[in-house]
Amino acid sequence: MNHDHGMAAPPLSMNGTSGMHYGKKMMMMHMTFFWGKDAEILFSGWPGRRLGGGMYALALTFIFFLAFLVEWISHSRLIKPGGAHNVWAGVVQSLLHAVRVGLAYLVMLAVMSFNGGVFLMAIAGHMLGFLLFGSRVFKRNMDILSSEKTSDLPPMSC
Repeated sequence: MNHDHGMAAPPLSMNGTSGMHYGKKMMMMHMTFFWGKDAEILFSGWPGRRLGGGMYALALTFIFFLAFLVEWISHSRLIKPGGAHNVWAGVVQSLLHAVRVGLAYLVMLAVMSFNGGVFLMAIAGHMLGFLLFGSRVFKRNMDILSSEKTSDLPPMSC
């Protein structure tokens, strides 16, 4: 009995790419990590082949910044403790959570381009962000020993 409803998975080529037809255009998707500046990250045609490696460098910087921003939001203290505005603080906290999750999903989608440079920049952005905002490197001893919350948002988990 045929359960695929006439749809077959596209075959993999020898270089780990899979092809899909969209109209007359053939779109190639990598299924393994690859190196090179000719990649599509987040948007169709971006960074593309414009300006040599300049747009690719801009894309890598953008991914680094997104990952760094995720770590900053994850370890920030933007909401003042206490006060009678619990509803407002809850709304702001929920908005911060939504922004953090949205940025983390963008980083995840960029890494799914399977470009090695994008993967390394995402890791580097998370690492530097955690080093500056989440690790003990720049905290005073009293901050480390304190049992107070260290950020507005709970840790990210799967």
